[in-house]
Amino acid sequence: MALSELEERVRETTGVRLFTVLAWIPQRRALRRVHSSHPQEYPVGGEKTVEVAAAWLNRCIEAKEPYFGPDAAAVREIFADHELIESLGCSSIVNVPVLDEDGEVLGVLNVLDAEGSYDEDSVAAVQRLAPLAAPALREVVEGSRA
Repeated sequence: MALSELEERVRETTGVRLFTVLAWIPQRRALRRVHSSHPQEYPVGGEKTVEVAAAWLNRCIEAKEPYFGPDAAAVREIFADHELIESLGCSSIVNVPVLDEDGEVLGVLNVLDAEGSYDEDSVAAVQRLAPLAAPALREVVEGSRA
């Protein structure tokens, strides 16, 4: 499934204002954007390294667990680019790791909307859709090893 199709599935399932998919490049401990609903603000190919909070990396990458930030305070606590996020009308976030068959993290789905848009059911819905991103992310991750 193309990542644009996955974006539409997320939009239909939970709603979304900003949707990005990040590939995990473990050699550099970096997240590379491979899909964006807002390419002007969040261009494909952009990378995040130090601007992501260690607690978020520990949760989503190391522990392979989703992160749910229900409000602007949670977004501000974790993301250095919170002002840009808020300027897009987003103050609630769901981040779900995408895993390979062997349980390794391939990347992360980032689903953002207005405060109050998401709850634990939303997190579960995005988790069910996350495996659909695995083939596209696997290509990126394997390409980064070459």
